[in-house]
Amino acid sequence: MAATMSNVDEIRTRVLLGEFGVKNVHTTDFPGNYPGYDDTWDMQKFQKNFRIDIVHLDESSMEFDMVGIDAAIANAFRRILLAEVPTMAIEKVFIYNNTSIVQDEVLAHRLGLIPIRADPRLFEYRNTAEESAEEEGSEIDTIQLQLKIKCSRNPRATKDSSDPRELYLNHMVYSKDIKWVPIGNQADVFADSVIGPVHDDILIAQLRPGQELDIVMHCVKGIGKDHAKFSPVATASYRLLPEITLLEPVEGEKAERLKRCFSRGVIDLEDVKGKKVAKVVNSRLDTCSREVLRHDDLKNVVKLGRVRDHFIFTVESTGILPPDVLVTEAIKVLMAKCQRFLCELDSAETT
Repeated sequence: MAATMSNVDEIRTRVLLGEFGVKNVHTTDFPGNYPGYDDTWDMQKFQKNFRIDIVHLDESSMEFDMVGIDAAIANAFRRILLAEVPTMAIEKVFIYNNTSIVQDEVLAHRLGLIPIRADPRLFEYRNTAEESAEEEGSEIDTIQLQLKIKCSRNPRATKDSSDPRELYLNHMVYSKDIKWVPIGNQADVFADSVIGPVHDDILIAQLRPGQELDIVMHCVKGIGKDHAKFSPVATASYRLLPEITLLEPVEGEKAERLKRCFSRGVIDLEDVKGKKVAKVVNSRLDTCSREVLRHDDLKNVVKLGRVRDHFIFTVESTGILPPDVLVTEAIKVLMAKCQRFLCELDSAETT
């Protein structure tokens, strides 16, 4: 039986959440699939429908809506944020002295995962093909950091004290103890920058009197695809915009139960002629738990869906770069990939 035009619109634009499954999950609006619809890709139509709305932005996180785009592009954008936006991270760890109880390998791994505040756009990728590049770097591709600290007894500690914070000096090694050692002209070039760990309170090791650390670290430019330490985001995810539709009026105790089925702020109760009537206030806050479908008297009064081309992105930066800069850099990477693909197509046509 042929689908009506309204049903076709729903199939094309909405993902439906049912009691026993999710419907319309695949993109179907490709040319020729639906009679009466012109689904050929058009640049002007795309520019008219596509938009990005910033919902929240601070120094560490960002939430924005990307509307009018296919899931494949949105997912490519998410994966680029995770794995292909470059950052600076500790790659080489030269341990000259380590008398702590932390093994050299474990210590090097802990150091490598510390986010380093340095703009990767100001550095070049290191040439790993050169033998000499294995130990020495230049000012254009390497940041040198040093960790040199020794634990000793506190001469001013009271005799009956048992608190390590009072008994010992430098017994807790934090990321704030890592110092930047400029190479070449870096002191002049980065005079206005503060190069070092993003957070000062990351615990690296604990020492006791006589134990010390003497370590030199080299930071290089890399991407998360090579190692997770280069990933610039703590999380980058998206979800489709929820859509909740009440099919009939819901009143009284039934309305109160309906409200409890959803996340706080999604459903509200308003007084209509002395009766509490449920209404949808903000479906964006819903987590799509489908709790309402467990109630036999409620599951047929509400319709749960998601807008297929409306993606809510959440980006949380590790602090190396602001989240809005990361999004901009991810767009540049995606554009470069598209340009490279077009160049490959052109070269294939000429051969």
